[in-house]
Amino acid sequence: MADSNITKNALAASMKKLMEEKPFSKISVGDICEDCGMNRKSFYYHFQDKYDLVNWIFYVNFVEKMDWNAFGNDWEMLRALCRYFYGERRFYQNALAVEGQNSFREYFFGMLQPVLLLLIQNVLEEGEKKDFYASFLSDGFLVSLIRWLREGTKIGPDEFVNDLHEIAVGLAYKVVAEEEQARSVSPD
Repeated sequence: MADSNITKNALAASMKKLMEEKPFSKISVGDICEDCGMNRKSFYYHFQDKYDLVNWIFYVNFVEKMDWNAFGNDWEMLRALCRYFYGERRFYQNALAVEGQNSFREYFFGMLQPVLLLLIQNVLEEGEKKDFYASFLSDGFLVSLIRWLREGTKIGPDEFVNDLHEIAVGLAYKVVAEEEQARSVSPD
């Protein structure tokens, strides 16, 4: 098992290094193997393709390392995620630029949606629309994250999350105020 992790980590280091230098689409499995001195057979023994490698990098470097019980609230979890992306921004700018089947964007969206379903479980009534709401929130967060990374992260991760929190709270207050006003005007 240790040899397997050594090989995977070597391939991951090569992929990260190459993605600092050029776009994901310009990197081949051969490039990755050449950079770390391995053969293609070793690569394909561990990963289906370069997409699988990028997804594995995120999973091992973020998901597995997080102490999910340490977060006091969901915003702290989001802050940790954005700090991680900020620290590896060139890699994730590149990884999130790729769309389509097996892409990191698709993989990340798939991981994000259940988390957001948990976030909204006590906010909304049960029903079929929860999946719609989770998709809507996932889309919004993902697009904002990609724009933030693509723009060169002009603001740091804490400010980015604070801005997201501010807009979410502001919209929530506005919706509640409008609902209360509509109820007070509407004769029931």
